[in-house]
Amino acid sequence: MATPTTDRRSSLEDTMLTTRTPDEETEDGRIRNREAATKIRDAWIYKQIRARQDEFTQYRTARFFLGTWNVNAKGKEESLDEFLTKDWGPNQEYPPDIVCVGLQEMVDLNAVNVTVETKSQQRSQFWVERIRSTLNQPKYTRNDPSRGYTFLTQRYLVGLLICVFVRNPHKARVKYVQSDSVGVGVMGMLGNKGGVSLRLQFYDSTLCVICAHLAAHRENVAGRNADFWNVYAKTSFDIGEEAIREVIRSGSLSQWATGSSSVGVQDHDLVFWIGDLNYRIDESMPTDKVLELSEKDDFDELRSLDQLNNERAKGHAFTGFDEGRLNFRPTYKYQPGTDVYEQRPDKKLRAPAWCDRILWMAQEPNHVQQLSYDRSETPNCSDHKPVYSTLNITIKDVVPAKREAVYDQVMKLLDKFENQTLPMVGLDRISLDFGQIRYGETVTLPIQITNTGKVVAQYRLVPKLDENALCKSWMKVSPTYGMLIPGETPANINFSITINNNTANMLNTGREVLDDILILRLENGRDYYITIKAKYARSCFGMSVDELVLYSEPIRNVPLDPIQRAEKYDPNPTSALCVPKELWRIVDALYERGVDEKDLFLMPGIAKEVKHIRECLDTGAPLANYHVHSLAEAMLSFLSNLSTPIVPPTLFPTLEIDSQNIQSFARKFLEELPPIHYNTFVYVMSFFREALVHKEQNKLAATRLARICVDTMVVGSSTTQSDSSAFVQRRTGMQLIMLHLLETNTI
Repeated sequence: MATPTTDRRSSLEDTMLTTRTPDEETEDGRIRNREAATKIRDAWIYKQIRARQDEFTQYRTARFFLGTWNVNAKGKEESLDEFLTKDWGPNQEYPPDIVCVGLQEMVDLNAVNVTVETKSQQRSQFWVERIRSTLNQPKYTRNDPSRGYTFLTQRYLVGLLICVFVRNPHKARVKYVQSDSVGVGVMGMLGNKGGVSLRLQFYDSTLCVICAHLAAHRENVAGRNADFWNVYAKTSFDIGEEAIREVIRSGSLSQWATGSSSVGVQDHDLVFWIGDLNYRIDESMPTDKVLELSEKDDFDELRSLDQLNNERAKGHAFTGFDEGRLNFRPTYKYQPGTDVYEQRPDKKLRAPAWCDRILWMAQEPNHVQQLSYDRSETPNCSDHKPVYSTLNITIKDVVPAKREAVYDQVMKLLDKFENQTLPMVGLDRISLDFGQIRYGETVTLPIQITNTGKVVAQYRLVPKLDENALCKSWMKVSPTYGMLIPGETPANINFSITINNNTANMLNTGREVLDDILILRLENGRDYYITIKAKYARSCFGMSVDELVLYSEPIRNVPLDPIQRAEKYDPNPTSALCVPKELWRIVDALYERGVDEKDLFLMPGIAKEVKHIRECLDTGAPLANYHVHSLAEAMLSFLSNLSTPIVPPTLFPTLEIDSQNIQSFARKFLEELPPIHYNTFVYVMSFFREALVHKEQNKLAATRLARICVDTMVVGSSTTQSDSSAFVQRRTGMQLIMLHLLETNTI
């Protein structure tokens, strides 16, 4: 997953430069690729132009309206005025320059509509016309064409619709309008869930808007996150090479060398994401409490438990996006046609939630100022309330003559050096020794590259012969290519090694070593071979319980090399431990120090302490007087990061669990656990049951512990999770089994 850099999005320079033409060898044995050289050259030009864009750009402010509404397949002829025009002012003195509206569930999401889309086109035309007629009512236009709106484009996908309108005076300054749709619903591709999007160039700024409907159900946070990244990654617009070149010359394309005429979401000055994103209030707050706070307009606690805010803070989804403060009542779920939350006895009770949201991401954060963010009380025919926002956006208006003057200066500077001899660079070192690296750590070392010649030096990392990747999976290089002109400040290439769960497992099993050789190629010049080496400080994290019980001494002392390990230890020991000693140590410390600790297993620990605890477990050092919450977090992290979970995926219940069969399911479940896994499982569950004895002090609930059991001992970080309804149902069944084992004497 990408994480925001200083410009709020990752650079394409951090990914491998791809070319459609192969490298070629010249008569004197040098390797070159003209396409790669051209792309790197364009990147450097773009960087210079972007750095000087203020010299040829005027900035103006535009008013942008965004609205989203899940219509729940209703088509009642209710007025859209409050929804669309409330922000226009009492005398319509502040009409927006652009209006973009996204709808969800404009048709029933039944099997026929999802697979055939029999009604989607008809309903999309209906809603586009409703919006157009609302914006162009005589009471707003006053028969003045300059106050009217022109429809630009729309895109639909089953129940999703996005459409955009622009005020007539700006129509001539809109171009390169494109749209796309991405289905991520049934089988990961159908349109019951997904996103529709559009992009355009407004004056000389590029705008992209996505309207999405993400995975439902309160507990399915991971499914919503996955849907977001899926839509984000798959959305693409083929705008043509002419458009690509124009935005490069204007310094308005964040990622340039795509190797095609297409751009993605991240390749825009301003990105807006609207829709029924389906994020709820965390399950830790009961439904009745959510209802009570929502009806009292007491939002502070609700905001703190809002799943979208929390996932953004963790970097799990909507990384780099901003959102205004939620100062309106949750917009879901209402009794249709009323302003009352759905609480009828014959309907399923759902906790109110801010499902309907509007977010944005800007290359320049100060180019977006939100003026309003609110819900509309009408129309009210749906179980969702509409949500809208008006923003002031700063857009570019390029002065062509000034732009060409800057472009000419940059090109003359480049030409001055391109017409001389071969490139030469100096590296301050060609061997990197990272020393000892611990589990969960990322260590970065730089190599400084200096242009020591008299011509432009273009360089890039390339894969070894018959390989596709630049380096092994545990390493990241940034940037992977670049360009230096003579006398330019030396650049750094950063090499980072990260020991994650997968890498630790590969190292522990002898399938990987922390050694590699990378090739740095100087275009039209020589290759440099960079040697990488490091040592893994072995950790119990990322191992299996079956192996951990074999060793009574600290795992740091156990050799990684399988031959050395076989020489030191009996391959068939008769004195294997019942449970991993590391687990015993941390459980024993928790039992002695913190079984009465308030919010045990609910509050995060201190990151530095958790790291120290892991080191104590690995080295056998005594556990110092660490905070109880740090010990608890270390225990859960140990369980969830085992190379194979305590409970194998094959033991997931395949039938629905109920009060009639849960006893037999639980018994069968215990019987089928492998011996070491059984010991470990019973040991952990016994401790959790002891913790529940002290629930008056530690505020633990059996339901919360059952969910923790599933997250750490059943799913784990090493297990591939699914967002399918079948997986969610089986996970729920496993959670019921855990709850049964916690609350009864079955064990």
